[in-house]
Amino acid sequence: MSKVLHRCMTKATTAEGEGVRRSLNWAVSRRGILEVREDALACGDWVIPYQEIEEAVLYSVSQAFIPGYVLMVRTRGVIYQFGLNWGRYWGRELPFPVRREKGKLGYSWQSVAVRVAFFGLLGYWLWSRIRGE
Repeated sequence: MSKVLHRCMTKATTAEGEGVRRSLNWAVSRRGILEVREDALACGDWVIPYQEIEEAVLYSVSQAFIPGYVLMVRTRGVIYQFGLNWGRYWGRELPFPVRREKGKLGYSWQSVAVRVAFFGLLGYWLWSRIRGE
């Protein structure tokens, strides 16, 4: 087992593909510890050796004015995405080649539907309270 260089909490999914967005996939995503090792990324039973990484992109994102990152890692046939909190570690040189980009989180149609339903119910509740029902 190789030396662990960094550990952090993450949400991780293989269900998003290449798109960086808000979606219900993140609600049911894997929660755990991402380990940046000397020779691989590891999260639970996922171990991604650096030599298998075809492309890695570290997106700098903001959600509700809170900065963070999404690390997208493409290997043979699988695209992993790791949601990461902001931290100095991610701003420095990493032990694997990575392209850095500013990301804008899009919305899936499911995510939009949940928000519309929530605000609709909230509006109805407020309206019924104001009317005195």
